[in-house]
Amino acid sequence: MRVVIQRVKEAQVKVAGQTVGQIAQGMLVFLGVGRDDDQTSADHLVKKITELRIFEDAQGKMNVSAEASGAQFLVVSQFTLYGNCDKGRRPSFDEAADPSKGEELYNYFVAQLKATKAKVETGQFRAMMDVSLINDGPVTFIIDSK
Repeated sequence: MRVVIQRVKEAQVKVAGQTVGQIAQGMLVFLGVGRDDDQTSADHLVKKITELRIFEDAQGKMNVSAEASGAQFLVVSQFTLYGNCDKGRRPSFDEAADPSKGEELYNYFVAQLKATKAKVETGQFRAMMDVSLINDGPVTFIIDSK
């Protein structure tokens, strides 16, 4: 699994003009599922992102975890994180999971994140989505479960 996380002041996702997920301060998580991923990959990333200290303490240093700060999460599926642009002009998605496996692991990831008691909102799997955010920093990280 691969995630791009952005620390945000707020974020929302719309499908067909309707808001399906919206958060205040927290993390926007773009989640891609690879063909070799499994529940262990999801468990690893949930633990990593909830404990990752990317929120500022009283001295302005990134020293507070999402868990400790009460951060909210907006999780958006994004299979293009497994796009390979090394050859030619059209990306290859051979490393991405097939849609059924991707959806299963996406839903598992979301369920595990919700089990942490954080507020978790989502986009809609396999939908065209409009994502808007106010990036806080900007602070952006790419994390791979491998």
